Amino acid sequence: MTSKKLTPEEIVDSFKKEFKTKITDARIEKFTQGSKKTEMTHIWMKTDPSIIKDITKHLMTLQKYPHFAVSSGYDTEKTIDIVYHFSIYYGKRGEEISLNFTVSLPKTKPEIDTISDLIPGALIAEQEKQEMLGIKVKNIPQDRRSFISDDFPKDVYPWRKDETGPKKMVRNLHEAKK
Repeated sequence: MTSKKLTPEEIVDSFKKEFKTKITDARIEKFTQGSKKTEMTHIWMKTDPSIIKDITKHLMTLQKYPHFAVSSGYDTEKTIDIVYHFSIYYGKRGEEISLNFTVSLPKTKPEIDTISDLIPGALIAEQEKQEMLGIKVKNIPQDRRSFISDDFPKDVYPWRKDETGPKKMVRNLHEAKK
């Protein structure tokens, strides 16, 4: 584990050095927030889905217990993108750095490894992405529904925009003739 607090630029460099071409589109965004104008830093990196577990392990070398906030996911119409939102150096005003890793999964085989064996709190977010977007989280320890009832169709995913989405189940009253 790194004992020295790294700058945002050093953090990005450490990931690029470790993962080379599997990290793309890295960027650092800084802005102020609140009445005290506290600076907040966000690092965004697009990563290959095959290395999400290794990305998490590398993050744990920067801080033993990085904070996993949530993963967000959306259907881009071409891929399913999952964004893993972490933070490090939390606990002191103005020192926290947000790290956000985006993976794009092909709709033909939307699979990714679990990170819940490294970050147990990621389990509920992984279950949510399986149910809502129809991705397969490999080796997830609890592969069951938590958000959608068991009688909801197994091949319909509420956050999808394509033919696997809920469109055929929705009745648009605003489109009905009067």
